[in-house]
Amino acid sequence: MIGGGIEAGPNAVLAFRRDAYKKTDFSLSETMETLTWGGFQKVALKYWKTGMGEFYRSFSKTAFTKALQRLLPEIQQDDLIEGGAGIRAQACDRVGGLIDDFLILEDQFSINVGNAPSPAATSSLAIGQTISEMILKRF
Repeated sequence: MIGGGIEAGPNAVLAFRRDAYKKTDFSLSETMETLTWGGFQKVALKYWKTGMGEFYRSFSKTAFTKALQRLLPEIQQDDLIEGGAGIRAQACDRVGGLIDDFLILEDQFSINVGNAPSPAATSSLAIGQTISEMILKRF
């Protein structure tokens, strides 16, 4: 970082509430909606080992440190300070496929950006140009 520090992360874990900025944030209805959706279940079956590893490193500073030491062998657990959380939605389809960034959905009445990875992407000039071209084709 500009001040000389190092920022390590991010990881990617399932949030148990749509606006969960803390590990303890929880909504039973939102969690159940996610867990019972067939597309999520297929993704979870496909990537459960990766997901469990991410959860483990999220809750264990020791495990996170060990993972970082593969990149920075000299880093120690005492060097780490927990950072803030962010939310990045990951869309998946009904058959368990992960949707790539910038899924644009169009029907005769609307154009929607169905999957943008970050606030910066939602203001992307390239996405704006693509949507503009789609609109212009209609006229």
